[in-house]
Amino acid sequence: MEHWNSTLGSGFTLMGILKDSGSPGLLSATVAVLYMLALTSNGLLLLVITMDARLHVPMYLLLGQLSLMDLLFTSVVTPKALVDFLSSENTISFGGCALQMFLALTLGGAEDLLLAFMAYDRYVAICHPLNYMVLMSTRVCWLLVATSWILASLSALGHTLYTMHFPFCMSRKINHLLCEIPPLLKLACVDTSRYELMVYVMGVTFLMPALAAILASYTLILTTVLRMPSNEGRQKALVTCSSHLTVVGMFYGTATFMYVLPSSLHSPKQDNIISVFYTIVTPALNPLIYSLRNKEVMGALRRVLGKCMLQTHPTF
Repeated sequence: MEHWNSTLGSGFTLMGILKDSGSPGLLSATVAVLYMLALTSNGLLLLVITMDARLHVPMYLLLGQLSLMDLLFTSVVTPKALVDFLSSENTISFGGCALQMFLALTLGGAEDLLLAFMAYDRYVAICHPLNYMVLMSTRVCWLLVATSWILASLSALGHTLYTMHFPFCMSRKINHLLCEIPPLLKLACVDTSRYELMVYVMGVTFLMPALAAILASYTLILTTVLRMPSNEGRQKALVTCSSHLTVVGMFYGTATFMYVLPSSLHSPKQDNIISVFYTIVTPALNPLIYSLRNKEVMGALRRVLGKCMLQTHPTF
């Protein structure tokens, strides 16, 4: 089989799902609305957490990082997909593909670790409230955030460099929404079975310990909550935890489908649908899930918007 020159001047074609769908115009409009919702909701949540001093606590600092990751993740993929659809030009350069893969892997990996740290934060807050400010001080919080970013970026760099070093065949069509490892390996002209096994092992190693930590944290939280004498305290704890568990379910469900399940159990079309879910739908829904049922966030949002309105329309 012929090889093509995989240099920075060469490129790929991202097939995506917009043009192949039954109603491409409707789907692209839906994607655009979801992207604007993701930008607005995550941007507002970041603004509120930054401006309201009452939210300068570990729980909301971590939530702000989650919003930042979601905002960046969807921005790595969605604008290009929409521009490609509108311009009928869906090519991506070799360097652009490598950069998109690195950013997507970094943001996905960082979110994986951050969700585990958020579960630990809730565990400490509910099960050890008297030691909360010691075990989850601002310094510890930022150390956890830095750990998420550094470990994820190192893992992403290794995977990106190794994936892009393979010689690719004449067919440059990536049957996917973005440059990711599984669809790219299908274009390689050499046997990639060992590397595919390594990707699977790394996926399990990266995802499963974090998921196990989350499940263990919430098992202990549930045990503590059920013993609470106050109905109000119990309800508040359950609302906070249910929001986090909903986000965890959406993230780990799609990540497990893509990187843990053997490729023989899912088709490229299913992969495309899942990629839309975790790159576009989930980032749009996460801030809504966290904020709409959270009285502190909604109260802070009203205060910040009220302050902005007063500055825009001062009274004399």
